[in-house]
Amino acid sequence: MNSALSSSRRPSRAVVTLLVVVLVGSSFSTGWFLGKQQGVRSVVPEGEGRVLNQNSVSAFLSDDVDFGQFWDVWNLVKENFYRQPVSDKDLFYGALAGMVAGAGDPYTVYFDPDQAQEFQNALSGVFSGIGAEIGVHDGLLVVVAPLQDSPAQHAGLQSGDTIWAIDGVETVGMSVEQAVTRIRGEVGTQVTLTVSHDGLSAAEDVVITRDVITIDSVEWEYTDDGIVVISLYEFNDDTSALFNEAMNELLSKDVNGIVLDLRSDPGGLLSTAIDVASAWVGYRPVVLEKEHEDTHSFSGISAPRLQGIPTVVLVDGGSASASEIVAGALQDYGLATLVGTQTFGKGSVQDYRPLPDGSAIKVTIAQWFTPNGRSINETGITPDEVIEYTKEDSDAKRDPQKEKAFEILRAR
Repeated sequence: MNSALSSSRRPSRAVVTLLVVVLVGSSFSTGWFLGKQQGVRSVVPEGEGRVLNQNSVSAFLSDDVDFGQFWDVWNLVKENFYRQPVSDKDLFYGALAGMVAGAGDPYTVYFDPDQAQEFQNALSGVFSGIGAEIGVHDGLLVVVAPLQDSPAQHAGLQSGDTIWAIDGVETVGMSVEQAVTRIRGEVGTQVTLTVSHDGLSAAEDVVITRDVITIDSVEWEYTDDGIVVISLYEFNDDTSALFNEAMNELLSKDVNGIVLDLRSDPGGLLSTAIDVASAWVGYRPVVLEKEHEDTHSFSGISAPRLQGIPTVVLVDGGSASASEIVAGALQDYGLATLVGTQTFGKGSVQDYRPLPDGSAIKVTIAQWFTPNGRSINETGITPDEVIEYTKEDSDAKRDPQKEKAFEILRAR
């Protein structure tokens, strides 16, 4: 979870990034405009119903598109499908989802009303599911990040894992939304994911029990040597307030350095990313948005209260979208040293719009760049200090990335 705006303005509506792919107990704009203006609609109640003005949009389509074929298929299904009656509502929502999928972008998605509600629940930080975020990378379904203290994390899912099957159904060619539909379910039920860290030959079945997931998106601790560790798990509705609370507490102490831990933080809201980055960046540009030939800048909105305090930002392959925006801005301005591994590379901009019937549409409209013009999308952010964190480190309860961050801060 924006459109092209002036260089100093704030986003006027929810701007959503990778968070849509939360595994919860969960171009179209032209099509919607034509539907509204020309009366092309399905009667929503299930069972009996009729479709009005079926051919009234044909004049707006290109010569190689026969919209009459849409209604031919609609009527064939309505009349011949073996389970009757066929729901107009299901056909209508399915048609919209298919149309949006035709854009060929995994982050351009149509949500029916139930999916839209689940998406909003995820942004609020409370939902049911396995507590993982997924995306599509190089055409494969992958784990972006397991959420902190979630069933997915406890089951051993890791950032970068490939999901080859869900309950035995292969995922090659499966969209994120199709995967979410298969993985979500009632609390207490189980789902089996076939996953691998290193290719199909190493794939194994992981059984995960679904549960209610409650996320505190910010945690912080003050160490004996005056270094504050702030861990951000997502950029949600509650993150700005929790982050400000952490700032107020740490500024009341004698602080020698800050470790901002963005590892396995898959992103969230642009407005929250700007709030967080402003603590270091101030009123300078935080991120650039490039839409077609236009470039627009989103600037910070508060004084740089943490500027001047030595800072290290921890990132990894699960750091995506909003995390990459914050990390990239602090790196560009020389306000922090980045430690860890290459970030995910989710730098596309989604415009999320609720629709009157409770459904919603999320459309990729632009790409993100750092203040210095570095592309984030598909490239990611390269740390200043590349430090791996291996399974052996985890088993031995070592954290070489955090150790490096403390080393850097203690040397200053």
